[in-house]
Amino acid sequence: MTLALDRADAAQAFGGLRGATDWMLAAQTPDGAIPWFEDGPWDAWNHAECVMALAVMGEAEAASRGLEFLARTQAPDGSWHGEYGNVLPMADRLTLARTKAPAFKDSNFIAYPAVAVWRQYRLDGDIRTARRYWPMVRAAIDFVLTLQHPEGDISWSAEAHGGSEDDCVLAGAASIYKSLSCAIQLAEAVGEPRPQWCEAQARLKRAILCRPERFDRKQDRSAFAMDWYYPILCGVMPFAAALARLETRAHRFIEPGHGCRCVSDQPWATVAESCELALTAISLGARNRARTLLEWQMNCRDEDGVFWMGWQFEEKIVWPAERPTWTQAAAILATDALHRATPGWDVLVKG
Repeated sequence: MTLALDRADAAQAFGGLRGATDWMLAAQTPDGAIPWFEDGPWDAWNHAECVMALAVMGEAEAASRGLEFLARTQAPDGSWHGEYGNVLPMADRLTLARTKAPAFKDSNFIAYPAVAVWRQYRLDGDIRTARRYWPMVRAAIDFVLTLQHPEGDISWSAEAHGGSEDDCVLAGAASIYKSLSCAIQLAEAVGEPRPQWCEAQARLKRAILCRPERFDRKQDRSAFAMDWYYPILCGVMPFAAALARLETRAHRFIEPGHGCRCVSDQPWATVAESCELALTAISLGARNRARTLLEWQMNCRDEDGVFWMGWQFEEKIVWPAERPTWTQAAAILATDALHRATPGWDVLVKG
């Protein structure tokens, strides 16, 4: 009886995500790229997030075109240039400008397609999938690890590495740790183990846990939610420490009835951060908390069921009036993990 109820609950939840899925499909360009929105920026991280979500929703052809786009556009050195949409100016009070965003060889962005390939292999169980994209993942991870310092941290970009702007962003480093976990498992699956990646990941783990001075040297990012929950979500922290980190800082970021503040001192709850926080809660076994967070996000959709970026709860307005593809993807992936609906549901919530 419980299993039947769980399946019915999952079916209802996924039925409510059709609008989000259709929005991603509409945004995908003929060559397979999935930008933030029409005429918007593109980066490998958010593209890979959308590829995973489309696969979860049964859009196998679109997901395949997304993976093929990554393989086809990868630079000879294993990298991709990722456009920084977060620095786009506002065209007006509510919308982002459709201008060209600056692009960098961001280490976190470059590593993340490994997660999408591993997730796809877990979903379809086809070793040909793993082998098809293994060279792409291998080249990407090898490139990222050229940016690792002896202390274990990894420069945020190739352009900054070794220069005056060199730094390691804690949230980005945690995401790279997750990408390395997936890449290491993929290497084992295709029969090409990479012990040097295991060693690099161990150095990164020691840096995250023991060398806090190596992170966010140029800017204090402790007010950003991602710096709070990503070290938990990626699986780098021991369970007790992860649970303590989650609980002791929750009051700073969780706005009841809305979700997770993107920045602790701003009255702005964002759907993507709320969904990632739900994933973080699931990783610690707090499924009821995750369910509540996801239920709150259902109030931040348009009439077609597409999620807005966020809600400014002091002014009581959608802000900005944008519906990024990666926001839709975060909601789908968190729902999949909550309901354990598809093979590989645990990729994002297990260390």
